[in-house]
Amino acid sequence: MRKAEIVFEVELDDQHLPEKINWKATDSTGEFQSCKSVMLAVWDHQRQNTLRVDLWTKDMPVDEMKRFFYESLMTMADTFERATGEKNITEDLRDYCAHFSEKMKLSQ
Repeated sequence: MRKAEIVFEVELDDQHLPEKINWKATDSTGEFQSCKSVMLAVWDHQRQNTLRVDLWTKDMPVDEMKRFFYESLMTMADTFERATGEKNITEDLRDYCAHFSEKMKLSQ
């Protein structure tokens, strides 16, 4: 059986706030790459709930966080459609994303 690994490295300040976030995956370059934010969701089948890790660096600009949320929501719509085949509700989610983008004044 083949195994793959994703590793996150988080450097914290004295207040335990992320200053730097680096990640690498065995199926990418294999070298650490920097990022400003991570949202990780894991489905716990036993407890029937989602476990989450949401991290962002102190210097992540608010406009980039808004864009990150927009992109994440759009990606979730794509994933949901592939996983369930539910096209109607997926279109509703994409409509909401367009509304979100407009409200946040994100450029397309």
